[in-house]
Amino acid sequence: MVFKKITLIGTSEESFEDAADDAIDRAEATLENVHWVEVDELGVEVASVENREYQAEVTVAFELED
Repeated sequence: MVFKKITLIGTSEESFEDAADDAIDRAEATLENVHWVEVDELGVEVASVENREYQAEVTVAFELED
């Protein structure tokens, strides 16, 4: 098996958990063979948005097809 890793950043106005779920949901909807996700960093954007925007940077690993 060979895996590829990519980095995604999910966002939410509610929580870090929702931000991570946003990234995971997008990965599962657009990639085949997702095997695991690692949460790398959490952050909050306050400068350019009206309310706080929670962000979760995740690394997604998926198996490459033969």
